[in-house]
Amino acid sequence: MTVDSVSFISLVTTDAGLFKKTAQFYHALGFRLVKNYNKVSTSAASSIVNGISADSSKEIWLEALPLQNLDEHGNVVPWQEMPFYEGDHTAPLCKGTVVKIRLSALERVELATQTIEFFAADLAKLKELLAKAGAAHTDHNSAIAAQDPLGNSLHFSNKESPASERHFSSQQEYLDFKTKELTEALASRRDTTKVSELPANQKAKRKKIAVMTSGGDAQGMNSAVRAVIRSGIYYGCDMFAVYEGYEGLVKGGSLLKQMGWEDVRGYLALGGTMIGTARCAEFRERAGRLSAAHNMVKNGIDALIVCGGDGSLTGADLFRSEWPSLIEELVETNRLTKEEVQPYLNLTIVGLVGSIDNDMSGTDATIGAYSSLDRITEMVDYIDATAASHSRAFVVEVMGRHCGWLALMSGLSTGADYIFIPERPPKHGKWQEELKEVCGRHRALGKRNTTVIIAEGAIDDELQPITSDQVKEVLVELGLDTRITILGHVQRGGSAVAYDRMLATLQGVEALRAVLEATPDIPSPVIGIVENQLVRQPLVESVKNTKEVATAIEAKDFDRAMSLRDTTFAEIYKNYLVTTEHPAGPDFAPERERLNIGIVHVGASSSALNAATRAATLYCLSKGHRLYAIQDGFSGLIHTGNFKELTWLDVCGWHNKGGSEIGTNRSLPSENFGNVAYYLQRHQLNGLLIVGGFEAFTALHQLENQKHKYPIFNIPKVVIPATVSNNVPGTEYSLGSDTCLNQLVNYCDAVKQSASATRRRAFVCEVQGGNTGYVACYAGLVTGAMAVYTPETKVTLKTIREDFNLLSQVFENDRGEDRNGKLLIRNEHASKVYTTELLADIFREAAHGRFETRTAVPGHVQQGFMPSSMDRVYAVRFAVRSIEYIEEWSRRVFSAAEHTQHHSVNNIKMIDLLDKEEQSSVVIGVQGAKVVFSDINDLYDTDTDVAMRRGKTIHWSRLEEVSDLLSGRLMLREGKPLR
Repeated sequence: MTVDSVSFISLVTTDAGLFKKTAQFYHALGFRLVKNYNKVSTSAASSIVNGISADSSKEIWLEALPLQNLDEHGNVVPWQEMPFYEGDHTAPLCKGTVVKIRLSALERVELATQTIEFFAADLAKLKELLAKAGAAHTDHNSAIAAQDPLGNSLHFSNKESPASERHFSSQQEYLDFKTKELTEALASRRDTTKVSELPANQKAKRKKIAVMTSGGDAQGMNSAVRAVIRSGIYYGCDMFAVYEGYEGLVKGGSLLKQMGWEDVRGYLALGGTMIGTARCAEFRERAGRLSAAHNMVKNGIDALIVCGGDGSLTGADLFRSEWPSLIEELVETNRLTKEEVQPYLNLTIVGLVGSIDNDMSGTDATIGAYSSLDRITEMVDYIDATAASHSRAFVVEVMGRHCGWLALMSGLSTGADYIFIPERPPKHGKWQEELKEVCGRHRALGKRNTTVIIAEGAIDDELQPITSDQVKEVLVELGLDTRITILGHVQRGGSAVAYDRMLATLQGVEALRAVLEATPDIPSPVIGIVENQLVRQPLVESVKNTKEVATAIEAKDFDRAMSLRDTTFAEIYKNYLVTTEHPAGPDFAPERERLNIGIVHVGASSSALNAATRAATLYCLSKGHRLYAIQDGFSGLIHTGNFKELTWLDVCGWHNKGGSEIGTNRSLPSENFGNVAYYLQRHQLNGLLIVGGFEAFTALHQLENQKHKYPIFNIPKVVIPATVSNNVPGTEYSLGSDTCLNQLVNYCDAVKQSASATRRRAFVCEVQGGNTGYVACYAGLVTGAMAVYTPETKVTLKTIREDFNLLSQVFENDRGEDRNGKLLIRNEHASKVYTTELLADIFREAAHGRFETRTAVPGHVQQGFMPSSMDRVYAVRFAVRSIEYIEEWSRRVFSAAEHTQHHSVNNIKMIDLLDKEEQSSVVIGVQGAKVVFSDINDLYDTDTDVAMRRGKTIHWSRLEEVSDLLSGRLMLREGKPLR
């Protein structure tokens, strides 16, 4: 390596002692310390997604000259005229040399020594410095040889390199020369060092990676493309976008475009796919794939990340399997030489599943599925409004030729009267009467609108198609004025919801890392999410299992078809039946096991309180239980004892109502335990649902602590977490948080659009979340915020300066495109000193007119609006599982009572029959993809920060880490330019 003019050297060691010695050695030669910090590495070898560092490191940066070209008076000096920099600690380097050395101490990294050649004008001065450093050296005519503590050979010469002997009219000309020189040097070494043998951080410097979208478009594809390209640039790769799907590979040329950092700016807010997608018949033929291979080799690309459905991913894996023979044929036909193809003998393929149908095996969610579900839910809500006005019936056809996920989920989230899905078809010739019975029953109960959702691939159990027209005819026979609405491609339209942006972003980063860690013997992976963890599944196996669903349906093995869907499919189908289709009566519990259950809302309003109450009511009615609404929270209970037994018609339509129909506030039972006990006893409650945020959690703990004084408190009690802050211990998800994030996505997209229209403007946006940074971190990731300020991470002048430098660099690189609005997210309690207004003022003052800042505070908008489809689905899951928990607890009580001749669960004395360790107070929550119950005492003692009103477990740390990577913060910290 020749070090001449603007140069950069990276030295790595695993030995802490050698790290210190090496730093002292280069400092003795005159290199100045300019950076010194410890950090968690986000290299390709470490786990970004799970927030677990596989590598930790500390770094120092040293320079032989300051980065600014200044003379002794501080004036800027032209590049060609920059003088020799004098001083006691100045390396004997000249001719404008700026040598930067990054010295790192890493764990688990492959090491190699190297030879470094320096140009030194004053060899005599150099000998003095080497002597002071205690380094042995030898003279060779006009050169000096030495060795640094890491074993790297250092050669100092006062003879200029060929680059120095040439005359350059500008620094750019010089850099172009050096770039060419380096490219040729790397090319000459390709045949001696295999990329697969390099550690990930070195491999990245050698990789050219392309990303493409294929098949049907899905919301979130742009987020995936952005994540792949920016993470690739961070890791040092050359990134390419393949336009128009496989057609771009076949035709090449302008359809294969190298992408820079700014090229994907604003992608998060855009629907569809900005790089295009198209059906390509040519790629299905070998001749087309041969042209694709030729174009990739010509562009130096040997890795491809494909975002699409099972057909697109199957084509990608076929391409990889044929790659060796395609390369061989290109050489045999003289389209390429052996030398040209030598570096590209293996092709790396990684898949991302972009599909609104959510039909890929091996993953719980596909990119675009929840956005499409939200679009359907929104449209059906609108249809229901007009249907109720005219007392009409609507048949709504949704996509899903072979998969009923959209129909099932939309049926559950919209309270549809009946659904048709291919995995669980109705009986041939009998579904007509069943449809009439269900819809007629709902009408008899007082419902004015009827909604039937049918998947486009709906069939009966004899595999006969069921069409929208056939369903309409049955409803007309029932006497209903019926319309058909086919939603069609509106389901693919619009911007991605918060969840899809998050999923696509995390998976995009993981796909890039999978490329860097791939070897020829590893099967092509597809990135999925299982139990809320990103996983790499063999692509071929996932596609095979996906196709087995259709095979199982054709074989009429519908139970197997259900089992091959994602982990929650069968459970949600059961929940739909018990809350919608099943009539009250047939599934009643025995009379002696029927329960009186109370439900109370506690804390701030959130969007899914009513949806959870509706689901709990409908489930109770289907089992013969009574659900009583405790109105106006615990204060209402204490002062008025106002109970209301909820009926089917009471909660009809609550699935899409925000706020709280039974009232909520922040009051706690500690205001008057005696009155709380009196009214619970008066109504002979056998169970209690407490729906809310940290106040609900606190209320449960208070009741648990008083159960020995007030025996009625020993009934089973379940907290259903419902808060935008998502700060309830024991769960990674709270009802209302997804709706809040979707509201923030829309709000921030509008703010960024405003900032783009006025060009050089940045907004500091204040979001809710209490003392928990979940909302801020999530919103920062999915809106592309430049920085996020949370209570968990201390805000300092240093971090503010760092963020200002990032803003300045981004605005400086602005080339005049649109979508250039900048956003910073601040949690409302991130700092008592650095308020939202103060941060905006600091940035505005420091900018000196280069850009301006504004504040944006959405406030309680975050708590309002109709619940999102995800919140509605989880509201049903939480409510049903909570009632089932109370039922199971009561059955154990009843079983114990039988041995003591008690015959009713309403007899309060039976609480003495349970073991003292029995968990009667629990919090339901999501941990991974599993719904679990956690004992309130365990959570309060081990995982609760009472003073800060939050849990101790920070389950969203990976969001902030990936956000910093994609915003450019990590690039800035590590001295890498945004390009």
